[in-house]
Amino acid sequence: MGEEAAAVPHAVAAASAPPHLVLICFPGQGHVNPMLRLAKRVAAKGLLVTFSSLASVGARLAAAAGVSAGGDGVPVGRGRVRFEFLEDGDPGPDLDDLMRHLDTAGPPAFAALLRRQAEEGRPVACVVANPFMPWASDVAAGEGILTAVLWVQSCTVFSLYYHHVHGLVEFPPEDDPEARFRLPGLPEMSAADVPSFLLPFKLLADAIITQFRTIGRASWVLVNSFAELEGDVVAALPGVTPRPPELIPVGPLIELQQQAGQEEEDAVRGDLIKAADDCVEWLDAQPPRSVVYASVGSVVLLSPGEVAEMAHGLVSTGRPFLWVVRLDTQPHLPAGFVESVSGRGAVVAWSPQERVLAHPSTACFLTHCGWNSTLETVAAGVPVVAFPQWGDQCTDARFLVEELGMGVRLRGARREAVREAVEAAVAGPRAGEMLASARRWSAAARAAVAPGGSSDAHVQAFVDEVARRARGGGAAKAEAQAAQPPPAVATEAS
Repeated sequence: MGEEAAAVPHAVAAASAPPHLVLICFPGQGHVNPMLRLAKRVAAKGLLVTFSSLASVGARLAAAAGVSAGGDGVPVGRGRVRFEFLEDGDPGPDLDDLMRHLDTAGPPAFAALLRRQAEEGRPVACVVANPFMPWASDVAAGEGILTAVLWVQSCTVFSLYYHHVHGLVEFPPEDDPEARFRLPGLPEMSAADVPSFLLPFKLLADAIITQFRTIGRASWVLVNSFAELEGDVVAALPGVTPRPPELIPVGPLIELQQQAGQEEEDAVRGDLIKAADDCVEWLDAQPPRSVVYASVGSVVLLSPGEVAEMAHGLVSTGRPFLWVVRLDTQPHLPAGFVESVSGRGAVVAWSPQERVLAHPSTACFLTHCGWNSTLETVAAGVPVVAFPQWGDQCTDARFLVEELGMGVRLRGARREAVREAVEAAVAGPRAGEMLASARRWSAAARAAVAPGGSSDAHVQAFVDEVARRARGGGAAKAEAQAAQPPPAVATEAS
């Protein structure tokens, strides 16, 4: 009797509350950033959004960004963003351990989290999952919850993966650099432009391939891109057989610094590494368009020799530089390097990258060309020195340099090559042309996410459809359960 009476207020509150989305995110900085920014975009339009990942991510967010789990969350626009993390235990020391842990501990922990939301009066209307966690959509379907997927690489890379997984393309061999191939909506490409399919991390590649074989079960496939940037490939994909799901560009998923209520949004940050506090202050003391900003992101590891060559190369440019060198890489710096460049160069373990790129003192960005960094520099209008290492970085570099005309390639971390590439991007014969192109793409990116822009309209349509289906109740649950995979049938071993 008491339990039934207690359930009534929860039911009344749930009926009158805004729809509730849960975003479940792979535990990596390059995944947390776009997923959390999507959470803020959706919440700003009036929904309650819960961001979730492993318990270890919750601990790192709390330490680096002051995030608090549980409770009602913080206001963002007309909605709220809250945090609640899986009760999943220790994921282990390396990536292979992590992927196995996700596959075994992830599904039951995520199912428990979804049920807990309903028990506490926050029934979930939709789950937004990550391609590296393909089981999340199945768990949601098992609970009768609609799902969306956020693809955190480019539409171009989506097309390349899709054609590969479905046997629709044969890429040229890596030892034939002159061979070319074409896919619908894409320019002619070579083997060097193709993602390495995350070969250094085979289990990640396996997770992506699994997602591609099941991605059609999701009701929406949201993409961190924008129509003006990748309209040709988005338009071409519906003509492919088997037909891929419709891609819905909702990016670039960047921080919207100009938005009202920015103080509230600053309380919802996704840093897994604490950013240096004095980066912007240091930039304030530099002349306009003078600083070389260099970062290879949160995952790429340069060899000791590459770090040393990069150090000498940055010094040899004669320009002020801000260099992100993670703590695990700093032992490879030349002895006394940080002290020797004090005043002209700054070395930090992590930076508030979007603020750095938006600063008027930043002249160019030496980048590994991860998709988040690519979109951030496009949105900021900063020319690049492209230094890709593996995975989709090679594809992104090709498009930044050759298709968008925003920079130059750095081939190898030799000090002379670093100096020459920086000089070409900042003061070479084509530097003015690169800067003009970067600024045009910046204007297009910011227009896409401005009120009424192409990506903003896609986010609003997604929010409206989730709300409509949430009001439909039983019909939406039936649709979600219909997307659940059939049970496995035992067969004799051949």
